[in-house]
Amino acid sequence: MAEYTLDDVRERTCRTRDSWWTVAFVDPLAVRLVRVLGNRTRVTPDQLTVGALFLGLGAAALFAIGSPALLAAGAVLYYLCFLLDCMDGKLARLTDSETLFGSWMDYAFDRFRVLVCAIALMGGQYVATGEVVFVWMALAVVFTDMLRYLDTLQVYKMRREMRSRIAGVLERARAELSMLDDGASGGSGRGGAPMSDQGEQAVLRHGISVLEELLRTHHEKESRQDKVAGKHPDLHVIRPLPPVDLHHEFRSRFPWYQRIWDALKARRVRTHLVSGIEFQMAVFVLAPLAGALVPASIVGITAVAGVLLLAFEIAIIYKLWLSTRDYFRVVDGIEGALGFTRTPGEGSAADTVAESSQPTPR
Repeated sequence: MAEYTLDDVRERTCRTRDSWWTVAFVDPLAVRLVRVLGNRTRVTPDQLTVGALFLGLGAAALFAIGSPALLAAGAVLYYLCFLLDCMDGKLARLTDSETLFGSWMDYAFDRFRVLVCAIALMGGQYVATGEVVFVWMALAVVFTDMLRYLDTLQVYKMRREMRSRIAGVLERARAELSMLDDGASGGSGRGGAPMSDQGEQAVLRHGISVLEELLRTHHEKESRQDKVAGKHPDLHVIRPLPPVDLHHEFRSRFPWYQRIWDALKARRVRTHLVSGIEFQMAVFVLAPLAGALVPASIVGITAVAGVLLLAFEIAIIYKLWLSTRDYFRVVDGIEGALGFTRTPGEGSAADTVAESSQPTPR
């Protein structure tokens, strides 16, 4: 049986950047437990995924009863559920046992767990207090979680499409330059046009250098586990694309952002400080613990967490909008400068991204 060191586990399983809750309150324990599982047992990642589901259902059962002691116990059980949920992916990466079906299980069970726990927690408090606000809180939690995952999915797809388009333009530019270099001795350029000063090659070389600069990693190399956004089973990368800095305009408008980004990166924390993880921990761990003392605090903590999550999601959408402006300006501008002739049916960069964002028929 393999003998993994703690450094092996950290290097192979911890993400380059993660949520601050995971970095501070989950990873220190998770990496040690994963090391034990990887070295001493035959436990599989799928078994951990199923275990996390049952712990989540157990937390929901305690939430539904709604007494102060059981609210606190449910919060502890939900934390353990989330701990297992983090460990399954780490164990899969450590043992090279990642599968598409395992990713699907993880994603589906996560969504089911949030749905059941939200209904159980707020429903139990509604039965105990008779306050209708708890019914609205249940709907708000489910809606916010769904909105966050849909937003994550679409943002990832659009950014990947933009990276793919830029990589395609770069390959076309290199191919065009290669043909021009091969035909330089004949004294003619594209389409047989005379070339008296190699100006066309100069333009192509400049365009290629600009695109290569865009495609160069600005912050961090894509690690193996970062090639999947979140836990969406349909986002596995078949062929890795080069990372592209699509946030130039955002940084120019908010120069202080880079300093914060660098400071958080040094601690492995991403700038999306209130993500779905922090939202779940606030609603299903912090709120029940506080609710064991003051039931009304469940509504307050849930509402604050929801507002902060939506604020950060809006910031992501704003960054995406600025990214598309950079993308369209660079790609369309370079395509025009290089004089690319689009094949029939091929549109502009804007058309490509717009088409990619349309729903795919079943």
